[in-house]
Amino acid sequence: MQKFVRKYARGKILDLGTGSGIQALTAAKKKKVKSVLAVDVNPEAIRQLKEKIKQEKLKKIKVKDSNLFSQISGKFETIIFNPPYLPQDPGIEDVALYGGKKGWELSEKFFQQASNYLTPNGKILFLFSTLTNKAKIEELIHHPLLEFRELGKLKLSFEELFVYEIKKSKILQELEKKGISKIIYFTHGQRGEIFVGFHKKIKVAIKIKRKESLAQRRIQNEAFWLKKLNKKKIGPKLLFSAKDYLVYEFVEGIFIKEILRQKVKLKKIMAAVLQQCFILDQLKINKEEMHRPWKHIIISKNNQLVLIDFERAYRTEKPHNVTQFGDFLLSWGLVSREKMIKALINYKKEQTSRNFKIIFDLL
Repeated sequence: MQKFVRKYARGKILDLGTGSGIQALTAAKKKKVKSVLAVDVNPEAIRQLKEKIKQEKLKKIKVKDSNLFSQISGKFETIIFNPPYLPQDPGIEDVALYGGKKGWELSEKFFQQASNYLTPNGKILFLFSTLTNKAKIEELIHHPLLEFRELGKLKLSFEELFVYEIKKSKILQELEKKGISKIIYFTHGQRGEIFVGFHKKIKVAIKIKRKESLAQRRIQNEAFWLKKLNKKKIGPKLLFSAKDYLVYEFVEGIFIKEILRQKVKLKKIMAAVLQQCFILDQLKINKEEMHRPWKHIIISKNNQLVLIDFERAYRTEKPHNVTQFGDFLLSWGLVSREKMIKALINYKKEQTSRNFKIIFDLL
């Protein structure tokens, strides 16, 4: 780590968990370094480092007591973090050695907050071990939309050490420019990953294409249809979008499967879904997935229904949103089978308001 601090540390430095202060002292001796803030939770480590600073007459360094970022403010060009990374041994407590039960929990807390303290083009110098689970560490880096490159590694008898240079991805930089903060990973589907953050104190969802997905232009497609459908009060409220991402207001609520389990306000909710499906049919827009809409319908806390995931939507003269959802209602035994099948057949032939009302009245 010291070798890479000499090479890459610049500007305003934060040495998190400074310990003996080796990295802070090394950084402070560089001309490209303006200032160094060294922090630790160990009062003895802080006392000893202050003595070293006094002896070496290094005016660039300030020392502070802080548990991770708890007492930190401002942004830094370089953040140095050499965390405790060993998995917890039963019955032994040592914050200088253990990074949590599995070794990576402290690093997870760090990465969830780090981008809030890093300048747009800033870098993190991060050391970890194979004992910490390399794949898990890389996942934790990805979750707040950071990216990394390996600077070096060192093979020891029982482990291998790595130093990564970590920086903000282009998407993260763009999102922060637009005023989105506190971005963290939420979940993923087959084609997209969902992150959450805050924009002007409003919780938002950020959808980004998964690297594993071979689907093309799904993000642009969803943004295109949401712009149109929002005018009809369908879908989550789109705030803005770009080629690689879209941002919409986060919908707090539960998926439709939970409503089916609870059997609460079923008729009212199913009626609202059917009405939105009929609007889509009238607009000649096919959403897809309405015959298995487990993760495509959210019921908010105030019982408002929101259809989500329009990445596969397309225009067609023969949309089948109502008929697909009718099949779903049949599969759950929520309507009279014989009457519904007949009504769906008639509606499929002629998608009129009259034929839709017959389906609607069967709920």
